[in-house]
Amino acid sequence: MSDLPETPSPKAARILAAAGELLLARGVRGVTIAEVAQRAHVGKGTAYLYWKTKEDLVLDLVCRDFLALSGEVTARLATDPGLVRPSRLCAHIVAAAPAHPFVNAVKAGGGELLGPLAADPRAAELLDLLGPDGVMRRVLPIWRAHDLARDDWPLPDQAFALQALLTGFLLCPAPNDLDPTAVLPAAVTALLGPERATEEQVRSAADAGTRVIAGEQAAARALVGLPATTG
Repeated sequence: MSDLPETPSPKAARILAAAGELLLARGVRGVTIAEVAQRAHVGKGTAYLYWKTKEDLVLDLVCRDFLALSGEVTARLATDPGLVRPSRLCAHIVAAAPAHPFVNAVKAGGGELLGPLAADPRAAELLDLLGPDGVMRRVLPIWRAHDLARDDWPLPDQAFALQALLTGFLLCPAPNDLDPTAVLPAAVTALLGPERATEEQVRSAADAGTRVIAGEQAAARALVGLPATTG
């Protein structure tokens, strides 16, 4: 799992790190707040100062994983605007997703890692805000407006087709003789059409995409009570 976004205190950071390690090892059903506190070398009551329930702690971890994945995308866009091209951005997110187990667990319906917590309305909203499908759905109109995707197809139909394509690459194991990172860009181009944007349009699309993702990040933070800005 990649580094989590900022935490309010060193103790909270240790609690989050301990919870993440235990969850990845045992799944949500096999972890208690008492065990998390012991592993973090704090009192059980200290954990409850930051999170009222185990569910709140886990959802905080889930949110931070979504923020980390989307933050990686915006950081790359700042230095490499060309990443906004559909063929590149889709491949980048699919390649980056395996490093974010909580994002993957929500996407896959919970499994042993999150169990029934994946059905929590807040988890579903996080997936809609910052999951790979949600991000692509919100960036798709930007692609269409900047000559990076065909616009002769009804947007809802096009968005659904793109979601189905990404879900397949995220959840279905590839044959041993295929490289998904090579196949996906071609598949995206076949679906969305050629990328005809000028370099100026690409930069404009990257800026617009970054703003959209920032808005979704702010909504995700508010959902679980994280600070609206880093600090």
